Amino acid sequence: MSTKLMRSGPARLFNSLMLRFAGTRFFPLYGVIEHRGRRSGRIFHTVVVVRPVADGFVVPMPWGERTDWYRNVRAPGGCAIRWKGRYHPVDRPETLDTHAVMSDFNSFERAIMSRLGITQCLRLRHQT
Repeated sequence: MSTKLMRSGPARLFNSLMLRFAGTRFFPLYGVIEHRGRRSGRIFHTVVVVRPVADGFVVPMPWGERTDWYRNVRAPGGCAIRWKGRYHPVDRPETLDTHAVMSDFNSFERAIMSRLGITQCLRLRHQT
């Protein structure tokens, strides 16, 4: 499917709605990563599942390290996460095996991650 088709119609409407509601107190499972393009320098917003942890956030990565948002976060070493209506500057991205962070998720979320074959998560720490 061409990129042009993916950016139109229902997918475009869904993405704009998700960007509006993700990261708010109404959808605490979802957050928005605000990251800078490593080549363009433009600011991008990407909806992701986030789990708050003591020192920052954990983000499951269903597509692993192949996504542009992941590479953009890794390039400068940081980004911001909008979660529950607030922006949290985070840095020190660290890719972890899912088993290392499973205790941060409830049993239902662990089952979904396992069923979807998610094997990597990204840990982002609050900026100090």
